[in-house]
Amino acid sequence: MSSALDLSSAEWVKSTYSNANEGQCVEFAPGIAATAGLVPVRDSKDPASHALVFSVSAWSLFTAALRSGQLPTV
Repeated sequence: MSSALDLSSAEWVKSTYSNANEGQCVEFAPGIAATAGLVPVRDSKDPASHALVFSVSAWSLFTAALRSGQLPTV
């Protein structure tokens, strides 16, 4: 059984890869990574919805792949 991650005090940061017209925005909470070793990610258009939560290592691999062009962007 897993316990719920309390994100009520999380400070969310908009991804620099988000679309400039505010339509395709992803936010993450880097402060949680420092305390819980997890990176919550959410859709900025629906902040009350559930967040996806990744391990720090999975998030780091994902963002490194984006930066290096290994993943397609839209």
